[in-house]
Amino acid sequence: MAMEIERKFLVSGDSWRSGCAEKLELRQGYIAGGDGCIVRVRVSDTDGWITVKGPARNISRSEFEYRIPREDAEIMLLDFAAGRIVEKTRYFIDHKGGGWIIDEFSGRNCGLVLAEIELDSEDAFFAQPDWLGKEVSGDYRYHNSYLSRNPYSEWKEK
Repeated sequence: MAMEIERKFLVSGDSWRSGCAEKLELRQGYIAGGDGCIVRVRVSDTDGWITVKGPARNISRSEFEYRIPREDAEIMLLDFAAGRIVEKTRYFIDHKGGGWIIDEFSGRNCGLVLAEIELDSEDAFFAQPDWLGKEVSGDYRYHNSYLSRNPYSEWKEK
């Protein structure tokens, strides 16, 4: 079984931009969910993926991700997730041996910037960059599936 162990943080400032190795434009939508499980479809300029995630237990959850034809992913987004698409630019940064992902959201979630790191265990040590803000790993509002239905731009409290 594939296991995702992830910590998520708000990002403070723009100093993270100087460490970006590459970036990827992504659009994604959630086509099914219930009892903490979700099915997500994601597209980039060249690829498509479908992902099934199980319920979260602390910062861990089962995750299965598969490449699918980009054209199929586009159709699934339009047919099953129209109006609930999450748009973001994903940046990849290496910081002292830790592989960080920075998601800078656009569209209805514009203004939100999140950093995440995947770990080998829940108690694994990782070096924290100075641009990390508040940890939001346990806050469901920062899950992309929540953001697809409750955009950051509409939050009363940010």
